[in-house]
Amino acid sequence: MDIALHLPRFDVPGGPQALPSVLTATARAADEAGFSALTLMDHWFQMEQPGTTAFDPMLEGYTTLGFLAAQTQHLSLGLLVTGVTYRHPGLLAKTVTTLDVLSGGRAMLGIGAAWYEREHHGLGVPFPPVPERFERLEETLQICRQMWGDDTGPYTGHHYRLAETICSPAPVQQAGPPIVIGGMGEKKTLRLVARYADACNLFAFDPGEVAHKLDVLARHCDTEGRDPAEIKKTIIGHFDPLADINAFLAAMREYAELGVQQVWVNPSGPAPADWTARVGVQVLPKLRDL
Repeated sequence: MDIALHLPRFDVPGGPQALPSVLTATARAADEAGFSALTLMDHWFQMEQPGTTAFDPMLEGYTTLGFLAAQTQHLSLGLLVTGVTYRHPGLLAKTVTTLDVLSGGRAMLGIGAAWYEREHHGLGVPFPPVPERFERLEETLQICRQMWGDDTGPYTGHHYRLAETICSPAPVQQAGPPIVIGGMGEKKTLRLVARYADACNLFAFDPGEVAHKLDVLARHCDTEGRDPAEIKKTIIGHFDPLADINAFLAAMREYAELGVQQVWVNPSGPAPADWTARVGVQVLPKLRDL
């Protein structure tokens, strides 16, 4: 099993002026330790939950990934996950392509239907109802696939119309950056995974729930005529591997037996680079044996 690093917070010691150095040190620690990927959230306001408010620091995701691409050599880079409402799909495809080209083929597109209504209203961005957001998500996936293929002609959907889907230079990765769809919805989200995605990202509430979602995904794959093995299975949860290494590895063994291939973890404590380096030494080699 691989391990990936997710950075959901930017309230670092030293304040905003310390962010460049803290992010650089953390990304380089993950890169050198052998983490498979580094992701950020795609939000304009910090999420409102215990311990955080909308007024806490939040950086724009793709700008930050461009900065981190210059600080690293091996990590896959992406957002977990891009909100489909935040950017016009043609511009999103171009943005992710640019990241792929300048990182030497390390971009990934994590994408979902978006949910954080406050930041949409706060910054004046339309926030359509759930059914429309899923319609826009499917059209965005189609547009990205078209722009990362050989067809430079028009795209005509219900919500989006593009006269030319030119994307030059093309992505470094053949067929474009891998697409990761995040979410657990059985009727819409997992169907879109089966139809378009290279990977799914599930919340690791417990192994039984993940097993059920993977069964649902397999049924959607059967309907779509697709081999479920083509889709990488990944999870994210509130894990601190260093809190109890043996317990973490035991939990991951259960997920690995279900076919999960990658887990995202969040740094804990005020020194994310040190935490990341310790995980790389104390946990990562054992996790790879699962």
